[in-house]
Amino acid sequence: MLRLLISSSLFAVAAGCAAPQLDAPAAPPGEALSVERVLASPALAGTSPASPRWSPDSSGLAFLWNDRALPRREVWWVAADGKGLRPLTEGARDEPGVGDFVWLSDSRALAFLRGRDLWRASLNGEAELLSAGTASRSDLDVSPDGRFLSYLESGDLWWYDLATRSTRQLTFEGRPSISEVPLGRYRRPDVEIGPPVWGGPTYAWSPDGRTIAVHHVDRSGMRTVPFPHYLGAETDPNPIRRSYPGDANSARRIGLLSTGSGELELLDLPDPTEVRVVGFHWSPGGRLLIDRESDTAEDRWLHVLDPRSGELTELWHDRRESRVYTSVASDWHPDGEHVVFRSDLNDRYGLYLIGPQSPAPRLLTPPDFDVTAGPFFDDAGGTLIYQSNQPSPYERHVYALAESAAPTRLTRRSGSHRPYPAPDGHRVALLHSSDAQPTELYLTDADGRAPERRVTHSPPPEFAERTWARARYLTFPSRIDDHTLHARMLEPRELIPGKRYPVVFGPVYSNTVRNRWAGRWALIQQLLVERGFLVVQVDVRGSTGYGRTFREDFLADFAGRDLEDLHSAVEHLRTLPHVDPNRLGIWGSSYGGTLTVYALLKKPGLFQAGVAGAAAVDPRFFGSDDVAIVRRPDSHPEAFLRGAVQYAAQLEDPLLLIHGMQDQVVPFKTVVDLSDALIRAGKDFDLAIAPSATHSWTANRANGRFLLGKLLGHFTRHLAPD
Repeated sequence: MLRLLISSSLFAVAAGCAAPQLDAPAAPPGEALSVERVLASPALAGTSPASPRWSPDSSGLAFLWNDRALPRREVWWVAADGKGLRPLTEGARDEPGVGDFVWLSDSRALAFLRGRDLWRASLNGEAELLSAGTASRSDLDVSPDGRFLSYLESGDLWWYDLATRSTRQLTFEGRPSISEVPLGRYRRPDVEIGPPVWGGPTYAWSPDGRTIAVHHVDRSGMRTVPFPHYLGAETDPNPIRRSYPGDANSARRIGLLSTGSGELELLDLPDPTEVRVVGFHWSPGGRLLIDRESDTAEDRWLHVLDPRSGELTELWHDRRESRVYTSVASDWHPDGEHVVFRSDLNDRYGLYLIGPQSPAPRLLTPPDFDVTAGPFFDDAGGTLIYQSNQPSPYERHVYALAESAAPTRLTRRSGSHRPYPAPDGHRVALLHSSDAQPTELYLTDADGRAPERRVTHSPPPEFAERTWARARYLTFPSRIDDHTLHARMLEPRELIPGKRYPVVFGPVYSNTVRNRWAGRWALIQQLLVERGFLVVQVDVRGSTGYGRTFREDFLADFAGRDLEDLHSAVEHLRTLPHVDPNRLGIWGSSYGGTLTVYALLKKPGLFQAGVAGAAAVDPRFFGSDDVAIVRRPDSHPEAFLRGAVQYAAQLEDPLLLIHGMQDQVVPFKTVVDLSDALIRAGKDFDLAIAPSATHSWTANRANGRFLLGKLLGHFTRHLAPD
């Protein structure tokens, strides 16, 4: 349940797959922001563009978008020079949006998935149904020769033959989930060709099209845990495959599928229930790069497989016992001999080169900043593209690195940028957001000389008519060591002289002090400022951007030094003239909920109110993927003695617990246990539950309206903003 730490997926939790929503009219200018408007459709911040993909000839870019701020995305196209923006698909109002698409080899058409159905669309706007499906399909791709469209369906790999217009099942591994309730993160097939629970690789065609490397997941050996479902005719015990720390994880293997014979061979790599597959990539010459990391994050291996000889070579292995969650990746260098990988071998994450001419990893990027995404290569092979926090931990900029040259910064505007280089190496698409702007699509040249050209304008006019809070970045010393801490404060455009404002910390989490638009949480923060609060976020231990020691201080120490970082922030805020030191609140979800609970229980009086959503309060019930922060009971028994129940008698400040009863990431049982301990200790607290809510407790509009309303009411009642 703390798995979201480094990936920053907390923000995706709130903006996850939403239930169908009725269109809502835009609010009149000057009307107060409300929970209802935050959740309504058309979305106040618009529908962000997603999945930019260049055509094979680099002449145009396709992406998913909705220009009317509705949740259903369609495929849009724009020329490489930024001209000619137009939709390529258009579904009926009652149809689902496009879930995935892929360019066809001639660059004049693309294939896409709408719900269960496979379609083809040309650049002139003509669309035809290729195959009507009977089950959900995903991960669409095209064979190297352009003859077949491949996709995942019901845990297996299939293809569609464009010449014969027929489908064929390629693997026969899929076994359905033992749960029949269609809710929850862990409701996955027992066996499948597909990603692990928290996302990852699925499959990849070899360059000659004769072999497909697949990610094979077998969950049948995992513990069976009940997550009762109460909304049917009778209570359904709803068993789920879900492990705890110390249990065996799912078995994650790599298989080689022969497209000629149909035979699937699973590679015999060691410890598949303890090691995850980071990724796999084919070289131009047909060798397979395999990137694996232990669930504890202590070990990482790069292997190279030659399918022709069957020889598997260990290219590199690294071990460090102090690691926590990592942000790693790898790919072949365009020369087909060397490999470029992202790792934390030194104080910062960097890109390293390894291969025949560089048997020891050679650092390619500046050592004083973190590479936060990449490597990305164009097909031309001349330039390496990556994302970095240079020059500030709050920013994410894009750099190009040519052979034997210093990195060139491609992005100038303040904020966070994600790059997507064109195959010919001439242009880069960018997804950009900032404190003041939701995600939009831009185009720029790969030489860094031309300014970024904006392609999309997503929010409706109402967004520009409102006055939004401004962000300010703060630094202050740690109260326990020599670290300098960082915070982001949202405040009204004009502070009233002499006024002291109540402050709400949240959503608290790691990696939050960023100049970006954080999805729906950004609007909740804006709502709080409009209601009279200041909003603060702190980069606590475990955050990236401040060196290895600060990241790894989090190991087996949740609600420890990270809590001291919040305490340090409180001490600093109390010195500011516009902060009311007696009206401080805190809230968060998942790990942020954990911090909230422990802050109120372990440091009574530090905050005057707290709201804990989906709080992970008992490490014995963490997921088997969470061993990267707590390890296992046999190796780190002290980490599993930190349950919140033991501190229940120390609660003094108003606490609201929010939880979804179908939360499979943080089992509802854990908040029930804590509630029982608080009741037995004679403590007054509030509990808001939603029977159909999962870990993404705002994903369903009705649940979000109810639970976010409780959150807002709690702070209004106990912190009394003017």
